[in-house]
Amino acid sequence: MNNPLIEELTWRGLIHNIMPGTAEQLNKEMTTGYVGFDPTADSLHVGSLVPIFLLVHLQRHGHRPVALVGGATGMIGDPTGKSAERNLLDEETLEKYVNGIKAQLARFLDFDGRNGNSAILVNNYDWMKDFSFIDFVRNVGKHLTVNYMMAKDSVKSRLSAESNVGMSFTEFTYQLIQGYDYLYLYEKLGVKLQMGGSDQWGNITTGTELIRRTIQGEAFAFTCPLTTKADGTKFGKSEGGENIWLDKKRTSPYKFYQFWLNQADADCEKYIKIYTFLDKETIDDLIEHHRKEPHLRELQRKLATEITIMVHGVDELHKAEKASQMLFGKSTSEDLKSLDTDTFLSVFEGVPQAIITKEDLENGLAIVDVLVEKSGFLKSNSEARRELATNAISVNKEKITDEFILDTSHLINDKYVLLQKGKKNYFILLVE
Repeated sequence: MNNPLIEELTWRGLIHNIMPGTAEQLNKEMTTGYVGFDPTADSLHVGSLVPIFLLVHLQRHGHRPVALVGGATGMIGDPTGKSAERNLLDEETLEKYVNGIKAQLARFLDFDGRNGNSAILVNNYDWMKDFSFIDFVRNVGKHLTVNYMMAKDSVKSRLSAESNVGMSFTEFTYQLIQGYDYLYLYEKLGVKLQMGGSDQWGNITTGTELIRRTIQGEAFAFTCPLTTKADGTKFGKSEGGENIWLDKKRTSPYKFYQFWLNQADADCEKYIKIYTFLDKETIDDLIEHHRKEPHLRELQRKLATEITIMVHGVDELHKAEKASQMLFGKSTSEDLKSLDTDTFLSVFEGVPQAIITKEDLENGLAIVDVLVEKSGFLKSNSEARRELATNAISVNKEKITDEFILDTSHLINDKYVLLQKGKKNYFILLVE
């Protein structure tokens, strides 16, 4: 049976496994569905965007989304895809992480909907914290056999001879707790659908099985593929292996924008479907134009624009676009001075720096002294004069001559001066 939500997610490449009867349930009534997020930091990262988007698509199609922040399961650690056990979190750290994630989810989901499908945020710590061990093993554990739990891929991979790691009882109980989450939400909020990444299929089906065995209820599920690059490697980290976070304090909007802008052509044709809400006709046109003129990178720019607006807003997008022009296009001293400190430092991260005092600049400094003695940017006075004579030196993106005097009026954010030789050789003066 067809269903508009399932059809849309299918053409976007967001369906991997789906439980029989799911489409029929979605057609029958407004369905409440949930996704769980483990609080392993005070921010989500781009790897969390697909499950967030599943909730957004669910809400856009008239159903009710529930975002579960795993305060309890976060204290244990999901063994899925892990070769070693995670560190356990204390309550204070966990609360900080949960609050950070809640604030980010509010950027995507409508918690004040007028159509009866307002999003809901829940924390499984709220119902697990007072659940005694004896009650848990009596009311939950007795319904699922060890054989059933051992058959899950997440368990088998950790217990295989190759892993040589094993699994603690703490981690082994993870799927029981996640299964109970589904049962609890089924009974308290009428949740009949759970969604997640394909690696969560085992944990998710434990929940549907628990609902069936305890209260003879019928629950449904589907998962989406884990996003990969064209070369098969995992998507979501920078070239340096760093996570790309949704919190601008961890990953600046400029870096976030650049991450999407730098995706390969082959990947962008897939990502534009997954990470935007553009309709099929618009996306098909974008892909067609991109294939004809790939050098224009129209697909990358549209992808970067759409996702940056969603995560950081229009103002931060404009800052990121302006910052991109600093390195890759024409820009002026005024453009440079319009950047806030965080964006400036993000754009010129890794550029060599030297410190000078503000007193040095009060009476003005000859540019040759700045380039050589004060900064070490150039090796000698003769080199400095030669580069100045060939019009190769810029201060704050403005070409200068050997008569230029640097003073406090040239400071960016009252703290920085950007020196440049040629097109790509940069140096920052930090003025204290």
